Amino acid sequence: MSSDNAPKTAQFSSFAEFYPYYLREHSDPRCRYMHYIGSSLVLLIIASAIYQGNAWLLLWVPLAGYGFAWLGHGLFERNKPATFSLPWYSLLGDWVMYKDAWLHLLGVKPRR
Repeated sequence: MSSDNAPKTAQFSSFAEFYPYYLREHSDPRCRYMHYIGSSLVLLIIASAIYQGNAWLLLWVPLAGYGFAWLGHGLFERNKPATFSLPWYSLLGDWVMYKDAWLHLLGVKPRR
């Protein structure tokens, strides 16, 4: 299923129901890695802003997070990010997928 035909939020009764769909939309490991790069940069930018006491650095957060994610979708998945149809579930999905990757829970296999 492509994100272009993404179900409406009302079709998911919970995030737990949405997450398998989210992972299918990120089946190419290269796309996932792009998400991980963006999420890691987001954390580094936030830490830098706090350390330096410079809130202006936070303006880079959306560019780093969404930029890498959307690039991954455009180059590798060739689908429309769920951000556009399911923004809150998608944002939560990004961070749950990031956590799952660190905990080696995803069992990523190369796409054929």
